[in-house]
Amino acid sequence: MSLPVFKVEPGRLTGLGPGAALTVTGPEARHAVTVRRLAPGDPLELVDGAGARATGELRSADRDSMEVVVVSVTTEPDRTPRLVLAQALAKGDRDLLAAETATELGVDAVVPWQADRSIVRWKKERAAKSHEKWVHTVAAAAKQSRRAAWPEVLPLCTTRELARLLGEPGTRGLVLHEEAGDSLAELTAAPGAPWAGSQRIVLVVGPEGGIAPAELDALAGAGAHAVRLGHEVLRSSTAGPAALAVLSAALGRWSSAPR
Repeated sequence: MSLPVFKVEPGRLTGLGPGAALTVTGPEARHAVTVRRLAPGDPLELVDGAGARATGELRSADRDSMEVVVVSVTTEPDRTPRLVLAQALAKGDRDLLAAETATELGVDAVVPWQADRSIVRWKKERAAKSHEKWVHTVAAAAKQSRRAAWPEVLPLCTTRELARLLGEPGTRGLVLHEEAGDSLAELTAAPGAPWAGSQRIVLVVGPEGGIAPAELDALAGAGAHAVRLGHEVLRSSTAGPAALAVLSAALGRWSSAPR
């Protein structure tokens, strides 16, 4: 059975070795003690969201604090290329569902995108609250999937800003589009994949109404490559995670010996 995972601040696990004691306070300690009802001697894991993971044992606890004795600390190496999901805002929280599932599948960053055809709009007075909702959703999914490295949630971007991101050095863009001639599965199996040597792959998913022609031109002008998943047309909440699964398999992320 998997050990329960709790988050500490980045850097707090640095330099710790077997036998070291670490005090955790606040909501994470409260959740461990009052919700999970951990008791002294119970094993657990601490992660810092930046790739460090400590396996330890609960030594003592009260309502808002717990002391953990470290058994071992490991650090997960950075994965290259990084996988980034640029997800168009969508109604019914389908954009949040996409970000949540993508986190469980190992995405390295998510970008909320205000596409031309997005029905949902982040108005200025509520933009910060909406972004924070994405952050909380991603954090919960990262903890549930026991990740040591948590995805970054970038600020809301416009199409122009997304094109600028796609045009950055070392970036390869893939735009999911139902009318694209190239299949993502075939593209990943072919030699000389378009992301060879890249540092980051940005996967772009449009809203319910699809990506507007002018937007598609702008993204293509930034170097993005349009691809389709298959004959079926997937929902906005499903397309991104499905494509991430294809990419993860092709990149060896799910194999015992990553390529």
